[in-house]
Amino acid sequence: MKRVHVFISGKVQGVWFRSYTEAEAKKLGVKGWVRNLPDGRVEAVFEGEDEAVDKMVAWCYKGSPYSKVTDVEVIEEPYKGEFTDFRIRY
Repeated sequence: MKRVHVFISGKVQGVWFRSYTEAEAKKLGVKGWVRNLPDGRVEAVFEGEDEAVDKMVAWCYKGSPYSKVTDVEVIEEPYKGEFTDFRIRY
């Protein structure tokens, strides 16, 4: 099992990035959350099977149809298993 903390930069707010992230995470069975940051980035935490988390991180480089991702910072953290689902945080 794996946990990563991700910061996505670029045109990632106002382009349904969080909604698409939520849908992709649920499709892959990944738990955690995603939210917008005041500086224009999107922050997310993904937990789940190694392969599913890796697929989520790879998806972040592509993003939603109208987004333009310029950078993805990935920080591996110890797996905690603290989430029961995936949610958008406000």
